[in-house]
Amino acid sequence: MMITDKFQRPITSLRISITNRCNVNCFYCHHDGIIPQKYEMTPSEIEKISRVAREIGIKKLRLSGGEPLIRKDILEIVQRISSIGFKDVSLTTNGILLGEYSVELMKAGLNRVNVSLDTLNPVTYRFITKKDYMELAKKGIEKAVKAGLHPVKVNMVVMKGINDHEIWDMFKFCKDNNAILQLIELLKTDTCPDEDKEFFDKYHFDMDEIEEELAENSTTIKTRKFMQDRKKYFIDDGEIEIVKPMDNTAFCQNCTRLRITPDGKIKPCLLKNNDLTDLIGPIHQGSSDEEIKTLFLKAIKKRTPYYTKCGI
Repeated sequence: MMITDKFQRPITSLRISITNRCNVNCFYCHHDGIIPQKYEMTPSEIEKISRVAREIGIKKLRLSGGEPLIRKDILEIVQRISSIGFKDVSLTTNGILLGEYSVELMKAGLNRVNVSLDTLNPVTYRFITKKDYMELAKKGIEKAVKAGLHPVKVNMVVMKGINDHEIWDMFKFCKDNNAILQLIELLKTDTCPDEDKEFFDKYHFDMDEIEEELAENSTTIKTRKFMQDRKKYFIDDGEIEIVKPMDNTAFCQNCTRLRITPDGKIKPCLLKNNDLTDLIGPIHQGSSDEEIKTLFLKAIKKRTPYYTKCGI
């Protein structure tokens, strides 16, 4: 079974933000474009939503935040989800608690992790996060690899004048630790206040130059069609991916993902907050799986590309 939206884009992936809380305070963080709120879904509510998602054909599920590992019930959440039958269950984390949890997450059924780490410079790390946890994050990556969470990907948000000069150092670190580097374009959503838009204009790094450099040095380049057409560059037994959501029609044209907010709303588009569909209210009122499925399908039919010139 494969569900498509009205633009014939298959919906195969679900990203559930299970908390807006975090143990760092990165100044660029957009919380997946989600408006902050206090309610967090329970493990059973997350399981119910995940089960219905699997029934409509979603194959991959990712947990994110905030920082998902600060939830004391994270292992229960992973256990409940992994028992449903997804092809892939993954988690995005800042890595600070990953060393503590890696082995147990693996046992609970987690397949892989993405670790957000923007710098290997402790001064820059503190500037970005307001904390001194860089070594913990690095050790978390190492322990995740050893635990067998594969592949481990390191997400580096590239910012002009802050860490753009560290790309090759980060690539070497990832290669030495059997991890994949993902270079992430600084993102601006429709929830950004004016000061954040000024920040974006000041620190946004144009990926075109680094892409040209990667292409020149790569032995192999692959395009991931059903991952927003992102490129994978293979260099000296290492791997780099580029994620460019801004002004990128291919990103919209090949988007296969739905999102769920921590308070249980379907968010069809990363860059928009004006088309949410509430699930948690109906769940609290006793709605059946079939009724929740209907809400999913209605939300999918509302999906519209943020960049509308993508010709679909």
